[in-house]
Amino acid sequence: MQVVQTNLVHEIRTSRLRLRRWQPADSAPFAELNADPQVMEFFPGRLSREQSDALAARIDAHWSKRGFGLWALEIEGVTPFAGMIGLSVPAFEAHFTPCVEIGWRIAARYWGAGYATEGAQSALEFGFNILKLHEIVSFTVAANVRSRRVMEKIGMTRIPAEDFDHPMIAEGHPLRRHVLYRIAGPREP
Repeated sequence: MQVVQTNLVHEIRTSRLRLRRWQPADSAPFAELNADPQVMEFFPGRLSREQSDALAARIDAHWSKRGFGLWALEIEGVTPFAGMIGLSVPAFEAHFTPCVEIGWRIAARYWGAGYATEGAQSALEFGFNILKLHEIVSFTVAANVRSRRVMEKIGMTRIPAEDFDHPMIAEGHPLRRHVLYRIAGPREP
């Protein structure tokens, strides 16, 4: 993993991936990804173009406020935009907040090639080595086996007693119950 800092913004490169700040050209493929029923299977609903653009604006505001966030995922030699991977601070209260969450959303045509795991591992390293975080969490609905597998591959652990009802999803909604995974950073000597 190579971390490059430009204008106080970090970019990450691996042998196959580039995690970078968002560009105006990312809006259309991001909206397409957010409208895909397969990609959005474990979210309360698909996003309209306006909702997708608003999410991209919130991602950009997070970067401006915190100095880190969700990067646009570029697969070198394959596509300039495949989705997003990175770190964010959840905008809700729960028993484990405040915290930093690692997350990803990738276009379905790029699933199964290890991109989420590779990018997430790099984001974890960035969080622990550059940001000096002590812990990073991730969460999803129990049925989201693909994302849970990525969490486990990058070394995260689930403690079932910490599973929770997502406060931004309505009571009674089948996606309200979430599983929580955690990973601790390296101990300072």
